[in-house]
Amino acid sequence: MRLIRLKEVMNITGLGRSSIYKFMDEERFPKSVSLGDRAVAWVESEVEMWIEERIAERGEVC
Repeated sequence: MRLIRLKEVMNITGLGRSSIYKFMDEERFPKSVSLGDRAVAWVESEVEMWIEERIAERGEVC
């Protein structure tokens, strides 16, 4: 299991910071994991699964 930081999440999803946090608030994106007082990360496999679900929603399978 690998944790990835916000910059990498933004890079692989194509989303901006505010969109990521908005989708998290709406429970439409994986929740972040606290790493300390001011540091968070996401579970890479959860973000990858989210991307795969978006692809599947458009009717195509990888």
